[in-house]
Amino acid sequence: MKKQGLLKIAAMAAAMVGFFALGFSPLYAGGKADTGSAAGSATKGAPEAGASSAPAVQAPLIGIAKIVAHPALDALEKGIKEEVSAAYPSAKFDLQNANGEPATASQIAQKFKIEKVNIAVGIATPTAMALANVITDIPVIYSAVTDPVAAGLVKSFDQGGPNITGTSDLPPVEGQIDTLIELVPGIKRIGHVYNAGEANSVTTAKKAADYCASKGIQFVTAVVANSAEVSQALTSLVGRVDGIYLSTDNTVFSAISTVADICLKNKLPLVTADPSSAETVPVLAAVGFNYYEMGRATGRIVVEVLKGKKTSDIPTYFAKDPKEQSLVINLDVAKTLGITVPQDLVKRASLVIQSK
Repeated sequence: MKKQGLLKIAAMAAAMVGFFALGFSPLYAGGKADTGSAAGSATKGAPEAGASSAPAVQAPLIGIAKIVAHPALDALEKGIKEEVSAAYPSAKFDLQNANGEPATASQIAQKFKIEKVNIAVGIATPTAMALANVITDIPVIYSAVTDPVAAGLVKSFDQGGPNITGTSDLPPVEGQIDTLIELVPGIKRIGHVYNAGEANSVTTAKKAADYCASKGIQFVTAVVANSAEVSQALTSLVGRVDGIYLSTDNTVFSAISTVADICLKNKLPLVTADPSSAETVPVLAAVGFNYYEMGRATGRIVVEVLKGKKTSDIPTYFAKDPKEQSLVINLDVAKTLGITVPQDLVKRASLVIQSK
């Protein structure tokens, strides 16, 4: 009887090891397997891929990791899935969320490597960097990385690396700041909150500071390390600035609702670089990319690589198509702030929000 009991315990232990090996560990509680239109659960993976292109498969397993959940990154994820599924109806997806933690992003990269996903997609700079640092024998596609050269992902915008390429969301900083200037004529001081640990945010902050200086406007910054610090950082700018500009900083945007509330409470005009969140969060205006369309552009690169194209032959993709860019104006917020929005700006808007 004792021998039989030991055998049962051993079998149960083996089953548990198999369960966690399939990616159901609590460590990856932010992730899920998505089989798209296909039935059943995600497979453990495919044969090991080459460094620059994925092997030809009918039901590829695509690992998609994002640094945090917020509307822009969720829209990217949706666009990628839909574009890949259109070309490969049986495609399977392992969707992971690092919840703002770089260490978790590295663990997700290890997970994708062990699973032998056909392609690993990193949404936003920190996640893409984690994948690139861990995965060298499987194609890695970055999505919405502001400056992939500065992040060390590729050496040039003109061509991909041995196993990596993707899309950039280098923001139209000048146009975004000009929108704030147009909404607040005579503005003298613009506030900006960002995470100095995000390479994309550092690049954008410098670009914004330089542009403001050229316009004779003071650029006042507050730096955060995580989303819990956003509220305090923004509050520190109240009374010191005439308006707030937010770039594509993932840490700050994970707390965008809090940011919008503080700005409304303190009558601070807020212009952001994320039209996706502006559809539901009360910001004065947003100028930037349609992240769903950028996700589809990323998905098209994934499909190209799945069909055998080398990553080194694919340059970084920059959104230039008008349908990939958006301007959102919230007239309700403008009314609350006592701001009259120029009619020309209203006419140019992709979306105007106003209560009936």
